[in-house]
Amino acid sequence: MFIELMPLLAGRTVLITVAKVDDKTLRVNVIPAQAKADENPALATPLTFTGSPEELDAELGKHLAGYVQTHQQTTDTLAEAKATMEAAAKAAQEEAKRKAEERKKAIQKPSATTTPASSDSAEPAPASASTGTLGLFPLTTAELAPAESKGGLAL
Repeated sequence: MFIELMPLLAGRTVLITVAKVDDKTLRVNVIPAQAKADENPALATPLTFTGSPEELDAELGKHLAGYVQTHQQTTDTLAEAKATMEAAAKAAQEEAKRKAEERKKAIQKPSATTTPASSDSAEPAPASASTGTLGLFPLTTAELAPAESKGGLAL
């Protein structure tokens, strides 16, 4: 029984309790303690065997060996999953950082090549600016002419 427990005992404390259920039956509890505070609680799942002393003598070692093997596989699987998730998170962070830098460069590049508008600009000022009123729709040339004639010819 203790040979089978040795791999489990390498990384944690194991509590074993034995209780008499009735005159012919015993209950054995194998309770592994958590090795670290942030460890997955599944690794501290207790195991209970109930049977006659003869059955426990004959079978407990085999069952413990299977339990310890499953425990070690679970530990390895959790460690692999954690490493995979950490690698994926790191890759995602690096990708997001790279995309943010590309966007920043793309925004800075066009603004550096454009020149600020000057009074010598070839584009005329918006029609609403010449009349001093703001509107949602641009004024047509027919609408501009009366406004300019009123303002420009008044004596």
